[in-house]
Amino acid sequence: MCRWILVIWAAALLIMPMKTLAAEKMDEDVIYEKRMELYKKAEAVSCIPWYYFAAIDQYERHVRQVRRDLPKPTGALGIYIKPEIWAGPLNKNPYDTNPFTISQFGGLGIDGNGDGIANRKDDEDVIFAIARYLQMYGIDHQHIKMALWNYYQRSKTVDLILGKVKIYKKYQTLKLDGHVFPLPLRANYSYRDTWGDARGWGGRRMHEGTDIFADYGVPVRSTCYGIVELKGWNKYGGWRVGIRDINNTYHYFAHLNGFSANLREGQIVEPGMVIGSVGSSGYGPPGTAGKFPPHLHYGMYKDNGYTEWSFDPYPHLKSWERMERRKTK
Repeated sequence: MCRWILVIWAAALLIMPMKTLAAEKMDEDVIYEKRMELYKKAEAVSCIPWYYFAAIDQYERHVRQVRRDLPKPTGALGIYIKPEIWAGPLNKNPYDTNPFTISQFGGLGIDGNGDGIANRKDDEDVIFAIARYLQMYGIDHQHIKMALWNYYQRSKTVDLILGKVKIYKKYQTLKLDGHVFPLPLRANYSYRDTWGDARGWGGRRMHEGTDIFADYGVPVRSTCYGIVELKGWNKYGGWRVGIRDINNTYHYFAHLNGFSANLREGQIVEPGMVIGSVGSSGYGPPGTAGKFPPHLHYGMYKDNGYTEWSFDPYPHLKSWERMERRKTK
């Protein structure tokens, strides 16, 4: 009897994670559907394509996730509008929800769902407020770009949002969170967690990435959906590529042997697309190579709306490696 209880208990432990993953997948699909529904509603009333709203929302969601001075999202959307912007800069009540008084003070807030309340925590009110704001400038790309600059007052933010616009426009879906390991799993490679290790060439500094050692010429792949933000030479990194994904994360590939043909800045890439090959370039003027064994330096950096900082890519690399191995079995 006890043996059968143990068997049932063990089987339950195996099934529970599968059920949990299925539930998470279902919840993810539901939230994507809800967001797309909101973007499409905003598109219908403003004639501005849905992917502009998706890009703004995605940018703000991931800024809020890494900032301590901003509340975390509680609804389907991640867009945060400051109380003084919502209610109007001269409004003595920054938490005003009356659409009439908000309009009198030039606030951004509106009643988007028809309940008589302009609630900056209501997804419909927020998305329609953003739609009306953009519409005031115009519905073409250049005027929307101008509206974004006036709202955020930061060129980097505008560039990040418009990069997401290009990605969403191309793929016509919100489900762009897939990742792969930067090298083919069949390749002979090795790596360990080297983030934070001391480096001395060019002055004392910390290692902002993970070194993946492999043979010359092993293909280097984009790990994500994103935009090629940088391509060229750096005296430390040699031939390198920088890719910005939809989560405001910058993926940095350095010490390459060379680039893929036709790879260019501004190009959209996706997981598994070859962008170059493993080399030993760097630590000198353009063309310098061979000062160290061939390897890929892989770094990750996060933008928080003010600045950018590095974080340890090793856990992400291990996770992507495991997921890709499971898919190929």
